[in-house]
Amino acid sequence: MIYQGISIKGAAAYLSAKTLFLGAAALVVVAGGVLLFGGVSKNTGETLTVERQDFIQEVSLSGKVIAARDVNLGFSQGGRVSRVYVKIGEAVSVGRVLAEIENGELRAAVLQKKAALEREKATLASLEAGTRGEEIAVAEAEVRSDETAFLQTKSAIIDEIKDAYTTSDNVVHNKIDQFFSNPRSTSPQLIPFVNDSGLKNTLENERVLIEALLAAWQKETADLTTVSDLSLAVSRAGDNLTKVSALLSRANAALNTAIPSQSMTQATIDTHIANIATARTTVNTSASALTAATTAWKNAADALEVSKKNLALKRAPATASDINAQLADVKAAEADIARAEADLARTLIVSPFAGIITALDAEVGQIVASNGAAVSMIGNGAFQIESFVPEVNIVFLELNDAAVITLDAYGESETFAARIISIDPAETVRDGVSTYRALLQFDGTDERIRAGMTANVRITTEEKSDVLAIPQGVVTERGGKKYVTVREGEGIAEREVTTGAVSSLGNIEILSGLNEGDIVVLSE
Repeated sequence: MIYQGISIKGAAAYLSAKTLFLGAAALVVVAGGVLLFGGVSKNTGETLTVERQDFIQEVSLSGKVIAARDVNLGFSQGGRVSRVYVKIGEAVSVGRVLAEIENGELRAAVLQKKAALEREKATLASLEAGTRGEEIAVAEAEVRSDETAFLQTKSAIIDEIKDAYTTSDNVVHNKIDQFFSNPRSTSPQLIPFVNDSGLKNTLENERVLIEALLAAWQKETADLTTVSDLSLAVSRAGDNLTKVSALLSRANAALNTAIPSQSMTQATIDTHIANIATARTTVNTSASALTAATTAWKNAADALEVSKKNLALKRAPATASDINAQLADVKAAEADIARAEADLARTLIVSPFAGIITALDAEVGQIVASNGAAVSMIGNGAFQIESFVPEVNIVFLELNDAAVITLDAYGESETFAARIISIDPAETVRDGVSTYRALLQFDGTDERIRAGMTANVRITTEEKSDVLAIPQGVVTERGGKKYVTVREGEGIAEREVTTGAVSSLGNIEILSGLNEGDIVVLSE
């Protein structure tokens, strides 16, 4: 079997190699006799006998071992590295978390969303199964409890309204009236002398109005029950407290400008001022208590309304629209989880495949930017060979062509099988030469193979058997035709031939013009 090869260094190297081969071939013929070509003529020079043989065409390349899968990984968002789970050279499985940045809030958000989903699913299951009697009983008890609480807040409102009246009555009759003469009449008079006659008149007029207000308010509070219009009663009580507070404010202003006299000394004035300050605080406290009681009453009313609706819902059978609406809520909760998990995933580096960590540029505490390479890895399994094929040789290569590989690390005695798995359609210019990137896949895994090793590649591009072939240097060409000198009887003659494929080492396929057993004259 004759193995031929094509050098990757181009046509010039190709012709040089061919010339060297032809010289060597001639020497082999002389030395080997019938071993290859059938012998040498004793009288007419060197000859060879045409024989059928195996014809193999190969392309020789150099390349580099690369990982079948390699990737540089980074965070989708910037942040401070909180954990690094791997080290260089460590084997990792697909889906393993390699590193992460600070993400406590995002993890909590995922848990919250999952809890919300469970609630929605539970509600859906309840709708589909229907409400149990025990649940209805619980809902009824909740309504009764809320009704009791609501009544209690109504009673508390009434108490605060009555307390507001009592406070106001005490402030007016026991504090303000101390510095009025005839305070409850239609013409009360301010005792201390005040230069501001307008303020004095206003204060005296308001004292008359307050007396009427207190009388009406007393009757209203006496008639208040839990079935009364408490909203109206609260509103009036608030207005009344505001008017009493305004009267206290003007009384304070009048006392602060009062002029001491025999009828009212400065000491007495100061006492009244202190009493008015205390009264104002008391009125404000009463107003705050009324506001708080009103808020509690409204909250209790809302809670009772919710519990009643819940009871009605439990008593009513679930409709198709109810179930569909709840299904939509479940899907919305699932979408919320997906969004929360996507946000969390942006803070993680996860192995996309099983492999080996080859580089690590992340440390705990380090601030990293988004999309920067923090972890590099290569995949497990078969390695590949990357080779750049000159354009003069690319025409010989096809996908799935078999190849024999040797690695410089192990010498030519160790061979590995591979096949072409891809050829780039576009050129890659290397050192000014057009080349095409080809990838070869090792047929199997071998622990000795490492990424980065230099590979020598022999690719079988054509294989034939039972082929007539002679050294290409024997063929001459004139006028577009090809000829070979052969022995015919006792003489020699030129015979026109048709040729086929040519290997880089000099053998050319003869398609017609020669027959097996013909004697080709190499030299005369």
